[in-house]
Amino acid sequence: MNDRTPPAPSALSISAVERDTGLSKHTLRVWERRYGFPRPGRNAFGERQYPSDQVDHLRVVKRLMDMGHRPGKLVAMAPAQLQALAERPRAGASRSSAQMAYKEEIDQIFDLVKNHRVEELRRQLSNCVLRLGLARFATDVVAPLNALIGEAWNRGKIEIFEEHLYTESIQVVLRNGISTIPRPGSAPPVVLLTTLPQEPHGLGLLMAEAIFALEGCRCVSLGVQTPIWDIALAASAQPTDIVALSCSPSLNQNQLIEGLAELRAKLAPDTEIWVGGSNPVLDKRPLSGVRRVAGLHDIDVALAQWRNGRRPARP
Repeated sequence: MNDRTPPAPSALSISAVERDTGLSKHTLRVWERRYGFPRPGRNAFGERQYPSDQVDHLRVVKRLMDMGHRPGKLVAMAPAQLQALAERPRAGASRSSAQMAYKEEIDQIFDLVKNHRVEELRRQLSNCVLRLGLARFATDVVAPLNALIGEAWNRGKIEIFEEHLYTESIQVVLRNGISTIPRPGSAPPVVLLTTLPQEPHGLGLLMAEAIFALEGCRCVSLGVQTPIWDIALAASAQPTDIVALSCSPSLNQNQLIEGLAELRAKLAPDTEIWVGGSNPVLDKRPLSGVRRVAGLHDIDVALAQWRNGRRPARP
């Protein structure tokens, strides 16, 4: 077949394509066998080399997968068809009332990201926290900003480094805000926050931590990509009332369902699992023993239900 096809001058190795697109080497090889795309050349050592046009194609495919489209259909599309699909507004993607309420502010922050004005960006975000308070900042500014940034990424309107610049700036401001909240001592619930091993995105987790902390919970964060066995060990060591997980659309749906089922089996029966995030499978396949918390605004309601006699205070 193409085992000795000369690579284009700007071709990338499979490792570079994995880093650039977010698609694993295994996925790239499977698609090559199953769908006939991508079609890498080979260098003198027989190693795969991917032309730049195929890498661009793969980037758009990955963005559309994150929006919920199936790869089998996407890889067969021409680049123009893919771009048209990426430009099509998603269902429910219209601006929320919160985003409209702070439209001018959100647009200003987005412009600062696009113009790479990091110091001004962090100053504006910090001023927002001071004016609005941490809870409203997280729910009414950061949540719609995440949607705006995500939509821009899906449509190829921002670069990876710009999304990282935004995420890092938000994390700095949120962590500073969380650090000023008085710790509640031993009052329940104790909330362990993390993500499953395949989930690298931690911004939603940090936003949830801010709300939990403001609601008087004692929060223990493990950061992202914690092995399931270690989540269970940490929950036992604390001890923990609630394991709160964040799941983005980029997390493979089968891995998410299997990971939640495995974690449920490993945790003590009285330790609850609460799952937030916008992964579509969360609303399609409810799991026994796992509570879906659809948004940040729902955390206070869920906590009120938990506190209304559902669990005694821990000794």
